[in-house]
Amino acid sequence: MTFNRNTVRRAAVVLAVGAVCATLTAGTAGAIVGGTKAAGHYPFMASIPISLPGTDLNGVCGASLVHPRWVLTAAHCLDPGVGAKPDGTVRIGSSRRSTGGSVREIEFSVTHPGYRQGEPNRDDVALVRLDRPVRQQPIRIADEPGRPGTPTRLLGFGTVVDAEPLKAKFPERLQQLDTRIGARTECAPGFASDTRLCTVSRVPRAMACFGDSGGPQIRRGKHGRWELVGVTSGPGDGPGDCANGPGLYSSAPAYADWVKRTIAANPGD
Repeated sequence: MTFNRNTVRRAAVVLAVGAVCATLTAGTAGAIVGGTKAAGHYPFMASIPISLPGTDLNGVCGASLVHPRWVLTAAHCLDPGVGAKPDGTVRIGSSRRSTGGSVREIEFSVTHPGYRQGEPNRDDVALVRLDRPVRQQPIRIADEPGRPGTPTRLLGFGTVVDAEPLKAKFPERLQQLDTRIGARTECAPGFASDTRLCTVSRVPRAMACFGDSGGPQIRRGKHGRWELVGVTSGPGDGPGDCANGPGLYSSAPAYADWVKRTIAANPGD
């Protein structure tokens, strides 16, 4: 998530969950911050290693495979203006942060033209093209996020302790947190919108945090299959601890046409 510009510059490892401009998650123990080890297999889950120049810290941003050669993430995860420095690779389809799955090099990235840093971030989405396709199954972008109260799930490798970025503790195992789509009024005024989803945890003191930025918010669609509804962007109530309030997610359905157009305009070899 994104907390504020100064915080992010101090640690590019920041969420980068997403997000992402700062990060979203929260909590105290467990996972995402207040989450648990992911149950099941999520072949579309991707992670982008992020380094913080001048330190020995290594963090991560999340992403979602939306095409055999493309992953969708948060724009702030790739923004040099907030200190983000991707290491140049993407790991896809692994429940572990540093092993397994398929590893591909980043060929290039496309940031949404409307992206702007702020509280909240605007148009906080970006696409990353892999140097070659993977065999993992991409996730479908949902036709709509769902009404307030719709059950969703967050996935991420972000910090499991709600602390400042330089004290973040990143898990090796993928974490999950069950959440719901919140009403716009459950986030701070002006935060949620047609393109930004207010997301509320179903358990106390839990939410996405540093390192979760860019990661997926998913829900069950037709036939029980997972569909992508959100991209971890930042906190839903301004700067502060991750787990003390709602999270803010870029609405994947709102950007589905941009995703399709961008991929079609860069068909590859």
